[in-house]
Amino acid sequence: MLAFWHNWFIFVKTFDLEVILADKELLKLFTTGQSKKLKLPQHVSDKFFATIQKIEAAVNIYDLSADKGLHFERLKGHENLWSMRLTGKYRLELRVNWQDEKQTTGTFYIDAITNHYGD
Repeated sequence: MLAFWHNWFIFVKTFDLEVILADKELLKLFTTGQSKKLKLPQHVSDKFFATIQKIEAAVNIYDLSADKGLHFERLKGHENLWSMRLTGKYRLELRVNWQDEKQTTGTFYIDAITNHYGD
């Protein structure tokens, strides 16, 4: 599903998860396959798209946490900041607005691809 809402770009609405690209350069990467400002290696861009497909396929948060390759985890010291591994060096950072107390459904705001450590 593709839909526009103000300055945010909503691109995935799955069963209980909604994903919004909260960064203009990530939006360019998603829609055109490239971003001059991000300057990512091709294998990282490929992993970005693969990770988006995994999020699209997820029914709820348990599907994402069950995929050990994603390393879906809360960032230490932050209540609603999370990350997913793209490669050993790059992470997808996102905020999650939970819709229920059990934190199984919600809206994911993808903020950045960050250079973490060692690839």
